[in-house]
Amino acid sequence: MRGHVHKRGNRWAWVVDAGRDPGTGKRKQKTKGGFDTKAAAEMALREFLVDFNSGTYVAPAVTTLAEYLDEWLVTSATHVRPTTQAGYRKDVANICTKIGGVRLGSLAPQQIEKAYAELMATGGVSGRPLAPKTVKNVHTVLRRALGDAERLGLVSRNVVRQVRPPTAVRPEIVTWSAGEVRRFLDSVEDHRLRAVVVVLATTGMRRGEVMGLRWGDVDLEAGRMAVEQTLNTVNDKLSFGPVKTAKSRRRLSLDRQTIDALRRHRAEQDAERKRFGAGWGADGLDLVFRDQLGGPVHPDRFTRQFKTLVRQAGLPELRGPHNLRHTWATLALEAGVHPKVVSERLGHSTISITLDTYSHVVPSMDADAAAIVAASIFTGA
Repeated sequence: MRGHVHKRGNRWAWVVDAGRDPGTGKRKQKTKGGFDTKAAAEMALREFLVDFNSGTYVAPAVTTLAEYLDEWLVTSATHVRPTTQAGYRKDVANICTKIGGVRLGSLAPQQIEKAYAELMATGGVSGRPLAPKTVKNVHTVLRRALGDAERLGLVSRNVVRQVRPPTAVRPEIVTWSAGEVRRFLDSVEDHRLRAVVVVLATTGMRRGEVMGLRWGDVDLEAGRMAVEQTLNTVNDKLSFGPVKTAKSRRRLSLDRQTIDALRRHRAEQDAERKRFGAGWGADGLDLVFRDQLGGPVHPDRFTRQFKTLVRQAGLPELRGPHNLRHTWATLALEAGVHPKVVSERLGHSTISITLDTYSHVVPSMDADAAAIVAASIFTGA
């Protein structure tokens, strides 16, 4: 089998002579275009010939990328959490606005990189330019989807592996000082969901984990709490599910103030149930935190409420209650709590995630380490 490259308009393409069709006698050719340079086309031609001659060549799928991704979303839904699946759908919708009509088997790395650039310049479904971090998420999903296509033999290789994703700049993590946390707790002293804020601030739990907390998970006598389930919201619909990862399933010790706040909250919740009748909160969910109607506290609505309370308290604005998790981790590391303990309380899968996420604390830890060791050497302290 022989082939050559040639220029087609402003792009390059390769063509391979595949002999004659035994039925019609007509000459058959395989071709692929869309390459920016002659060198890129020649490299692709060499890869095709190697695959063909080794028997690993897979004929290009006639289905489009959009058609394949629609099917992939259906099959992948059984392996991921609802919130993850919702994110997949957004990422797929965005990439399909640019290259959804391209045949799956004809997709080239250059097309994908151009699509990424267009998403950041002109936007996707929303019509607004997407941040590099968002496009990097698109890249991650597309690589996973095309990896499955390769595994299933729908394509000969996952071309996304050759694509360079955009560099995402990590946003600065905004946290409060211990004094600012106290000010906020004082400002919500009489709020019916004050205990939510206390738990968020003193445990480092995720918002959904706190909203999914059950009284059966809490042992106030022993001062321990089990993190077992989370309350998710997808398209404004609530669903309970397991926590994020195996490491997220954990046991947490509670401090005296948090125990007192939960005791007070339970007494107030019992009073509400008596005031509104036996039907209030009678759903069998055993939730620690409920809204005024007795149902689960909607995480997104709580976030909006939280931001309003922060503004009313005159404190530095936070993106949401998740920043209390960042605040807890920062305060713990600054206080000298071992990073391994911080990582386990946060439910991170590895300690490296903790240290990478809170790298802004590392310089002060390094300075403390230098001073402590020097004091031990020079003063015997």
